[in-house]
Amino acid sequence: MHPNVVDEPSFRNRRHVFRDRVQAAELVAERLRCYGAPETLVLAIPSGGVPIACTVSGELGCPMDLIVVRKIPIPWNPEAGFGAVTLDGAMVLNDHIVRELNLSEEEIATLASKVVTIVRERAKKFGSAELKAPLKDKTAIITDDGLASGYTMLAAIGSVRKGQPKQVVVAVPTASTSALRLVAPLADKVVCLNIRDEPIYAVADAYQNWRDLSDQEVLTYLKQMKTYAANAL
Repeated sequence: MHPNVVDEPSFRNRRHVFRDRVQAAELVAERLRCYGAPETLVLAIPSGGVPIACTVSGELGCPMDLIVVRKIPIPWNPEAGFGAVTLDGAMVLNDHIVRELNLSEEEIATLASKVVTIVRERAKKFGSAELKAPLKDKTAIITDDGLASGYTMLAAIGSVRKGQPKQVVVAVPTASTSALRLVAPLADKVVCLNIRDEPIYAVADAYQNWRDLSDQEVLTYLKQMKTYAANAL
């Protein structure tokens, strides 16, 4: 594994090691104690990354924001994707899958454009049309609840790097080994406690209690963080 990856050896190749996202985030936050306010900003990839970021932000006393990223779905299999795009249009493609799908540049551009529209709508809904805090010379900690392919995180890293942060840290409870091979070289540090080398990897298998988060639940988390931040002032 890449030398900048921090994991938990006792969790390797094990399933259901976390009770839920919050407990997983608490364990991740323990490995991030060297980072703190005001030099650090925690960035959540919605939806699953929001409870992770809220917990990490609270534990470290750092502000948080969102970085809205979404996979580009395969037209005839929308559960699967062949890349990802961010709010600012940064796009990362899985070239291997693109070749297998035999998609033209025009088809890719059309599909990506539709996803960018969705990303903008979600950013507006979550009140994050753009990053509100400057990233220059800060430590940016990007969170998600797990990395399956890694391409969503790659797009997020590319977008965040444009803000010229001092360093980019990826903080996720779980990831596939293939995703980490893609992500680790582009991050300054990766904290991932549960690394699994499986032919069919699913983020959900790391958790005892798992469900997809609704947009309303995401908004509730964000409202709680705003209240916490206001009371901390």
